[in-house]
Amino acid sequence: MFNKLGFKENIPILLILMIICTILSFLPNPYYKTGEKAIRCKGKIMDADNSDILQYGMVKKGTQTVVLQLISGKFKGRTLKAGNQLMGQMDRDKLFKKGDTALVVLSLDENQNIVFVNPQAHYRINSLIFLFAIFTAGLILFGGWTGARSFFSFIISALIIWKLLIPAFLNGYPPVSTAFAVIILLCSIIIFLVAGVNTKGFAAFAGAILGVLTSCFLSLYFTPELNLHGAIMPFAETLLYSGYGHLDMTGVFIAGIFICASGAVMDLAMDVAASMDELIKKKPTLGRKDLFFSGLRISRTVVGTMTTTLLFAYSGGYVTLLMAFMAQGVPVLSMFNLIYVAAEIMKTLIGSIGLVMVGPFTALVGSFVLTPSAVRKRINASQ
Repeated sequence: MFNKLGFKENIPILLILMIICTILSFLPNPYYKTGEKAIRCKGKIMDADNSDILQYGMVKKGTQTVVLQLISGKFKGRTLKAGNQLMGQMDRDKLFKKGDTALVVLSLDENQNIVFVNPQAHYRINSLIFLFAIFTAGLILFGGWTGARSFFSFIISALIIWKLLIPAFLNGYPPVSTAFAVIILLCSIIIFLVAGVNTKGFAAFAGAILGVLTSCFLSLYFTPELNLHGAIMPFAETLLYSGYGHLDMTGVFIAGIFICASGAVMDLAMDVAASMDELIKKKPTLGRKDLFFSGLRISRTVVGTMTTTLLFAYSGGYVTLLMAFMAQGVPVLSMFNLIYVAAEIMKTLIGSIGLVMVGPFTALVGSFVLTPSAVRKRINASQ
């Protein structure tokens, strides 16, 4: 069992995970524009002129002129002037000040001369890398070898979503079946790496898959029932008008529902399976029926906070929307009936139903696979 392996036994496992991560990292991106005559680098803002920017209420419009010095790339050390166009959209506009670091896109001609300079956005990569380093250090220092395996499962999951799932969606593969297949793959990787290839891992895996399958079926039924569609997702229209109008965006929307719930589902399944495994180790004579009801009682304790976790996760990104409705005095009935709000409510409820069902599913599977064979033989003989 992986969770009892020592230093020497863990090394091959970690090497295999590193190889998988490397292979996934170097998978080519067919949508990357290799022929694009542009390069990206960092630039230091040396001066910013806001004299041509006009204030219209809360928004700004006009062109900010900046002088920047390139601090990376083949043109490092060059000082260039660029315009930063403000469109009056607070969620997209950026305003630079002296001393800022920007991500700069340089457009080149056939002779590799700079013909256009675009300070695209504030440079955030270094801070994100530092934050990721804190996460990695905390995970490994606290979790040890299990934390190291969890880290690689995290990386593998991110790479599978980016390198396999997203390209499959863009290539027109059926979103629901494709996403479910990816979830099965991710659940197997994550659960068996953390729990080990054992009965505990199998119980957690089976319970999680059955919970995700429940959310999948409910999503397939209630999405058309509530007259919802994929265009309500952020940037869906941008994608459709970018030459991908043939995609099944409603299918992508449905897939997104059970993808979002799958993390909490795996968490609960692992909690129940691990608790049942510990219980049967402490009391090996426990029968299948008693173990099943013990698993149910364990899941009842955990599921209360987990469903609230889903509520927070889904509604957290729509706090400003709810604030706007309340500030405008929109009645609750009208608010709940709006397509955006109804979609979020449906996501929360379907995810929560799938989560509620994970406990009984895991307890049922665990009662069969975790009960020692000797106890099963004794019970069968007594019957």
